[in-house]
Amino acid sequence: MLTVRGEGGAMVTVAQCRPNTASTVFPGDEVGRVIGRGADNRVARAFTDGQIHRDEDPTWHGAVAIRREVIPVAHPASPAAGPRGDAAIIGVLIRATDLTHPRLPSPLEMAYQESANDLCQMVADGTFPEKEGNSQGLSTPRAGDGFIRLDLSGVVSYASPNALSAFHRMGWTSELAGRRLTEVTAELLTDRFESEDVAAMVEAAIGPVGSARVPYRDDVGMRMEVDARRATVLLRAVALRPRGAANGAVILIRDVTEVKRRDLALISKDATIREIHHRVKNNLQSVSALLRLQSRRTTNPEAKGALNEAVRRVASIALVHELLSGSVDEEVDLDEVTDRLVPILVDVAGESRVLVRRVDRLGVLPADQAMPLVMVLTELIQNAIEHGVGTGGGEAGTAEARATRIEIHARRDVRELAIEVVDNGTGLPEGFDLSTSDRLGLQIVKTMVSIDLGGTLDMRRGDAGGTQARVVVPLR
Repeated sequence: MLTVRGEGGAMVTVAQCRPNTASTVFPGDEVGRVIGRGADNRVARAFTDGQIHRDEDPTWHGAVAIRREVIPVAHPASPAAGPRGDAAIIGVLIRATDLTHPRLPSPLEMAYQESANDLCQMVADGTFPEKEGNSQGLSTPRAGDGFIRLDLSGVVSYASPNALSAFHRMGWTSELAGRRLTEVTAELLTDRFESEDVAAMVEAAIGPVGSARVPYRDDVGMRMEVDARRATVLLRAVALRPRGAANGAVILIRDVTEVKRRDLALISKDATIREIHHRVKNNLQSVSALLRLQSRRTTNPEAKGALNEAVRRVASIALVHELLSGSVDEEVDLDEVTDRLVPILVDVAGESRVLVRRVDRLGVLPADQAMPLVMVLTELIQNAIEHGVGTGGGEAGTAEARATRIEIHARRDVRELAIEVVDNGTGLPEGFDLSTSDRLGLQIVKTMVSIDLGGTLDMRRGDAGGTQARVVVPLR
């Protein structure tokens, strides 16, 4: 448990750790329990003198006899530190042992307890935790993942079954106890530089601070991921220096082979998907170029118009695939697509009297929603271009009067995205009915909005003339 001092000298428990492989000593939740001033002398003394205190006699909690050890948590860099550099006490750790059912501890428990005693003393000294140089952002292996105790010469004095299993996965076939760990890793690791880095990490952990034999190095990271012949493991070295005297080190090891394989599989899959999008984009652009070439050779106006429509539809799909080829999460920025799509549509239409402006942000959508929505926008913008050129408002004879202005508005919340394409053209013809319209572009829009997007489409005459097309799409 971790206890800190509150207002008025009262102490409160702020954290509690329960064992994973045994029953908990305290059946209730101790977090939030307040210890009044003077109610617990050993906790109060640990706050005052910064020394570790142990109960001489066990304390009974119901039918359970408990012996406590109170460890002060020192922080040399705290603003409350003394003028001589004395560490300030910012809290106390309480270790509780159940004495009701005494038994002979296993070698694993003895190794855990010996290392825990050293670490608790280092907590009281203000030297643990220390800077580990974890610049790679690696996770932390736990003692249950794999535990190795090293003596002052770097020889393994104890290795847990999980640690042995990890080394066997790496290719080691015999016992670890009695072997120098750096020699074992040098034999197993495939990269010589990784082997040298592991040796430097271990030597920095077991060597005395400032020793002429093994100087302590701040540049040596104390967490490392290494590859052996058949496995990948994560290593962490914890130096044991109670009262400033070196007492070996603890090496924690976690087998991350399967995690790395899954990561590599995901990376490979992601790269394959992006390459597919890139090739599809190239093929579609080739098709678009061929259609445009055929359109220029065609003299029939109706055939030329049909080919130009096919060019812009293929170009819009190719543009989405181009953006997906550079995306890592299969999402499309609709604003970027729209801004790049508009010049293509104007160019294919061959009109210089069209002003298209995106007023609001459309945001980012998953690829399965973005693809049909881009097609819908393509058709609506192209429809506004075809039916609005040369009908703008403004004074007669001016460029403004001859220009078609098209604006793209959007409103988005957590539930839906609403897009409006507004133009200043001639407006919808008399008696227009969206449900009975036989225009191919509108049929494409209706199908994609209702079936692919599950949304709604509405087209009506604008208040100041022109046409207003509104698409509402639910967001997932």
